[in-house]
Amino acid sequence: MFAGIDEVDWASMEHAYGPAGDVPAMLRGLASADAAEREAALDGMYGAVHHQGDVYACTLASIPFLFELVVDPGIQDRGSIVELLTSIGGIDLDEDDEEEFDADEIEGAANYAMAATAVTAGAGVFFELMTDEDPGVRLCAPLALAALHDHPDRVLALLRERLPVEPDEEVRLALVEAAGRVALRHRLLAGEAAAWLTRLAGEGFPPGLRLAALAQLARCAPDALPGDVVRVVTGLLRQLRPAPARRSGAAPALDAQTGAAEAVAAVDGYPEAAGEPPVEERVAPVARLGQLRALSEEGDAGTTAPWTADLLRTLHVGLDDRVAERTALLTDQLRSPDRRQRIDALRMSSALIRVWRGSYEELVRLVGEQLATPDPGLAEAASHVLDDLFGLAAPAADALAARVTADPGAWVQGWPSGPPALGGAVKALARLGDVRVLPALAAALEGPEVPHDVGFAIDFLGAAAAPLAGVLRRRLGEVPLDARAHDRAGPLLASVAALRADEALPEVLRVLRGVPEYRGEWVRTAALRALGSFGPAAHGAVPELRALLRSPGATSAIEAAKALWAVEGDAGAVLPVLIEGLRAERVHELRSAVNALGGLGAGAAVVAPRLRALLGHGEQWLRVDAAIALWEVSGRADESVPALLAEWEMSRHVRVRVAEGLARMGAAGAGSDAAHVLRAELTSVRRHNAMDGVFGSHDTYEDEKLLALCRRALPGNTGKGPRT
Repeated sequence: MFAGIDEVDWASMEHAYGPAGDVPAMLRGLASADAAEREAALDGMYGAVHHQGDVYACTLASIPFLFELVVDPGIQDRGSIVELLTSIGGIDLDEDDEEEFDADEIEGAANYAMAATAVTAGAGVFFELMTDEDPGVRLCAPLALAALHDHPDRVLALLRERLPVEPDEEVRLALVEAAGRVALRHRLLAGEAAAWLTRLAGEGFPPGLRLAALAQLARCAPDALPGDVVRVVTGLLRQLRPAPARRSGAAPALDAQTGAAEAVAAVDGYPEAAGEPPVEERVAPVARLGQLRALSEEGDAGTTAPWTADLLRTLHVGLDDRVAERTALLTDQLRSPDRRQRIDALRMSSALIRVWRGSYEELVRLVGEQLATPDPGLAEAASHVLDDLFGLAAPAADALAARVTADPGAWVQGWPSGPPALGGAVKALARLGDVRVLPALAAALEGPEVPHDVGFAIDFLGAAAAPLAGVLRRRLGEVPLDARAHDRAGPLLASVAALRADEALPEVLRVLRGVPEYRGEWVRTAALRALGSFGPAAHGAVPELRALLRSPGATSAIEAAKALWAVEGDAGAVLPVLIEGLRAERVHELRSAVNALGGLGAGAAVVAPRLRALLGHGEQWLRVDAAIALWEVSGRADESVPALLAEWEMSRHVRVRVAEGLARMGAAGAGSDAAHVLRAELTSVRRHNAMDGVFGSHDTYEDEKLLALCRRALPGNTGKGPRT
């Protein structure tokens, strides 16, 4: 084994973390008899040699040696090596993908192509591995064939042949998954694969196999799903629920003579035309669950198999925008007596709501019910789902309030490093504007360190948080104005600004006058914004504000001008400062000046040409701000609306800001381009900011805000959007 490995010039190659001279040791580690060494070697291969899916020269050089390993029956954990080869060679580069590579990435693209060629050339060995004694190898071989072999018709035939005689249930599910992969990659075989999957999904087959077939149908042939797919799947879940995993004894195998023959007849002998489905007794017996992923000895008896969640996730991905059906499935899962199913349902509910628009009242109510469970893990998972939902969490408001009241220890969450944060249930209740959260916030404000996000929570409560003004003042007055002033004073300044607690004027002025050097600009900005929120009640701060208009820093001068305008309303005093702000080099300062000028309205009409010029700036957010400000100072929408609509089409990320502008301008008259764009947004099922695998904590809130703004902007709509 490893003949010629030392002749490879590994030192001349590189992987993700430098020279590739350590690759031979990793390859030999994969062959070790020690499980820890094998795991470390596999981690190294994924972490350095195949880092985040990348293919380097050393990755290509490793391929022959990886094939040596997978065909040697003396090597343990060969299934993981099959998976590694599948990942290395399974990257499809179609024409669209190739166009994404620039000149600097041509070498990388060539490596992907060479890896696919090299692994595909050796993919014939995976046929032999389909009958390997190691179930871990048999588990990974089907997908390797489906992803890599260049004769998919042979692969599909082998999958059908192996299913009746395969003794392990998880491997049988992998065979079904591989059929779905073949159908997706080779559309000419999609009909044949879908017909087979449809038969497997029918009555008479084991529930796990039927669920797997339905999941793959959802991926490759969703139109072939039964019309009552929700009823069918929930029924299968109930069948899977009661049977505990067997923890001892050999897995039942198919009889090589009669059992195999009958199973073949049941699976592949099912008539192509309409007819009676195969009967239960003709189906291969179900193998012991957990042969490869053993269930724990404690607490899992009577629960569904661990692969059930994978199948349900696949089914949800395939159902795509069929939100009502997906919601119904999750509603059923959340009512399950099986803890694992409810945990999985919470995760999938979060993913569904985060990406798709829909009616989620009942689903959210059931998520809220999980807060009352004595299982701390389940309750914590539910609170994390709810704290990202903002207003959509309203059906769970009572459950959140009960949770907050019952668990004071979870009101504040500490971290090994960094400031503390509010607990999930507290944040979720505050984001609903529910006054029942006030005791928790009051306690949080009395802690050794104020949570960094308390100001955001108070912002959603608005005037309802007035009882907290006293403690806010006291804590702000106690903050040492030292190097940590920003961390300590920042949340408190944001809180008094959100509350518009002008009685805190002395405490805010104390901070403004004693701003420390470290992060001083941040502290000063927070204090100035608090003063601006007080409006005319902050008249006592005018001398400090006027002095800061002459500040050498653009940020401080602009923020002081904004605050002074809010306090005095004297355009003449602030206009020169804001015009000078248009010369700022930093984009965030430019945006601040532009927005402040827009706030002056007609009093800043003189800057219209300057704002018009910014419509061609390279920074999109600045262009959007300039278009809105141009309308505010000129009162004319003829230039601003086309500019905003162009930015809307260019990037979804600016759509909330654009919709705010269109709503204020009243530019979405019947038949207008703006009305057409806004109505199209309202008909989309997918959230405007949803990105596969990437999400932010405010994504759902921002999308719901966009929908509210679109409705407000359209003729005949008077509804108000969410509080900002």
